[in-house]
Amino acid sequence: MDRPHTRIFLVDDHDVVCEGLTAVLHRAGGLTVVGYAGDGENAVTGAKKLRPDIIVMDLVLPTLNGLDAMQRILAEQPLMHIIALSSCHTSDHVHRALDAGARGYVSKTSAGAELVFAIRSVLAGRIFVSAEILSMPAKPGALQHHQGSYQHLSGRERQVLRSLVKGSSSADIGRELSLSPKSIDTYRHRMMVKLGVSSRAELIRLAVERDLTVV
Repeated sequence: MDRPHTRIFLVDDHDVVCEGLTAVLHRAGGLTVVGYAGDGENAVTGAKKLRPDIIVMDLVLPTLNGLDAMQRILAEQPLMHIIALSSCHTSDHVHRALDAGARGYVSKTSAGAELVFAIRSVLAGRIFVSAEILSMPAKPGALQHHQGSYQHLSGRERQVLRSLVKGSSSADIGRELSLSPKSIDTYRHRMMVKLGVSSRAELIRLAVERDLTVV
């Protein structure tokens, strides 16, 4: 018996983007686009009506911006998986999207295969951020700007950060927390985005300099 397809709801104010994404997702197999919305208000209405498995949403939208739409959707459907798909990819944009509840952040300049991978990663319970975003250098002053972001780290992320500062590997931390090394890498990548750094070394240096591992 065939497995049910993953139902995708696309939110973007450009029809050509939605049409292109539909073609990409259809070719991937196992993914079905069940509807479109061209603005934030219709995104909220459509999410409530269609109850999709995944929403792929631009952040710059008419009537209601993507972040506000995301928060309204998650207030009604807290388990909804939302992936931000945007041409805005500074660490600040990514940080705000993840804080609003996005489970993934994909750059519009990425190949379609990356969006497919992001969808499958999020469905598997992981956080996904485009590699090109993670590799971007932090803007000048980003360390100071994101210092306060430590309060947004989850308890698990803080555990991982403390272990990273001690020099533990992903495998070591995974054994300590009964998680896979891939899960530890996901936590590390998410912290990098939230704190505005682009490498493991910068993350550890920031944690030490700012005493971020002190509870």
